Amino acid sequence: MERIGAHSHIRGLGLDNLLEPRANAQGMVGQGKARRAAGVIMKMVQEGRIAGRAVLIAGPASTGKTAIAMGMAKTLGSDVPFVMLTASEVFSLEMSKTESLTQAFRRSIGVRIKEETELIEGEVVEIQVDRSVTGATKTGRLTLKTTDMETVYDLGSKMIDQLQKEKVLAGDVVSIDKASGRISKLGRSFGRAKDYDAMGADTRFVACPDGELQTRKEVVHTVSLHEIDVINSRTQGFLALFAGDTGEIKPELRDQINTKVAEWREEGKAEIVPGVLFIDEVHMLDIECFSFLNRALEGDLAPLVVMASNRGVTRIRGTKYQSPHGIPADLLDRMLIISTKKYSQEEMREIVRIRCEEEDVKMEPECLDLMGVMAQETSLRYSLNLIAPSQLLAQRRKAPVVSSQDVRAAYQYYIDVQRSTAYAKETAALMFGEEEVVPAVAQAGSGVNGAINGNAMDTSA
Repeated sequence: MERIGAHSHIRGLGLDNLLEPRANAQGMVGQGKARRAAGVIMKMVQEGRIAGRAVLIAGPASTGKTAIAMGMAKTLGSDVPFVMLTASEVFSLEMSKTESLTQAFRRSIGVRIKEETELIEGEVVEIQVDRSVTGATKTGRLTLKTTDMETVYDLGSKMIDQLQKEKVLAGDVVSIDKASGRISKLGRSFGRAKDYDAMGADTRFVACPDGELQTRKEVVHTVSLHEIDVINSRTQGFLALFAGDTGEIKPELRDQINTKVAEWREEGKAEIVPGVLFIDEVHMLDIECFSFLNRALEGDLAPLVVMASNRGVTRIRGTKYQSPHGIPADLLDRMLIISTKKYSQEEMREIVRIRCEEEDVKMEPECLDLMGVMAQETSLRYSLNLIAPSQLLAQRRKAPVVSSQDVRAAYQYYIDVQRSTAYAKETAALMFGEEEVVPAVAQAGSGVNGAINGNAMDTSA
């Protein structure tokens, strides 16, 4: 079962071929101007024309800034690196701020390495495995065929173990990497489609290969510069990729890797794939990080940096100066700034409907209208958070569809920010706060003492 996240309904930016935003597509609703601007940037990224630039998505809270970033990631696909980073992570890692930002930059730059390998592809006709009397050694023969030829290969114990691990049977179409000996099962042959074998619904049928059994193919691997750094780091080594504890990497090593990658580019063995680094809550960075970003964006190997902020004119962290979005003016001047607007009530209703579909919740139409009004008066996040409790309340009264009654009950159980603020002001004297409170003893005839004195006076009277 897949976990449903806050933005799991986003499938892309919802643009057509002319980069015009659709009203409701790929999970995106509204924000047409911002989505179109993001689509133009994505087109430039795919053409490799915007690397080393910075983009700022600025707007109030709950206006879809992170959703646009997720849509950009889905639009780029898995081949282009997309790294998401929250600004506060930079200060929580056990390394310097500049090192963590450098690693994030290099994770966002891919290297597409091309190499030729010899492959053996064919349909398995027969597998014979011979064991010794003690069972310690295994030998065997594998018969492969194409539409033009058939050959018998001798197998060692390791290859036999791989065939058994991949569950390769007669009639499967396999691919064997001659250099590494790795076996990949491509599918089941069409010739065996009518056999009465027990096979699952996800069984894939492929045609029997034609031509020679042994072919040369160009294989493309895409790795990030950071992965190359870690693998070549002697102190950490290859296992650090899985452990996650990479530590700080020396700049001399990075310079050597950059030189080597440049040689591969000249020889045609590799090409650089500039990706996207998304920094959320960018106002949390301090002036030192902004200075580093200023310089890093001018480097030869720099990705597209997309930032998001929901702050207005606020103090730059680490200084006493104020600036729009908490970002220095010299860095703002380098950016393409995309602004997001507040959603309308109808757009909020549509977002609630999409989230209900994603969470598999059935809701009455008038209930969706109520949720849209609630999102307009409180916040979009609050109304989305009420979907799951409302469904549980509907299930409790054994109703198949969520009604307005369930939403109103959930609204009474869980208060929003405005009601919480009002409650905090009402009970300010009973709660601990930063404001100075006059002690009750100093107030003549007030509070509990006043009530007690008043009662005593009434009694004496």
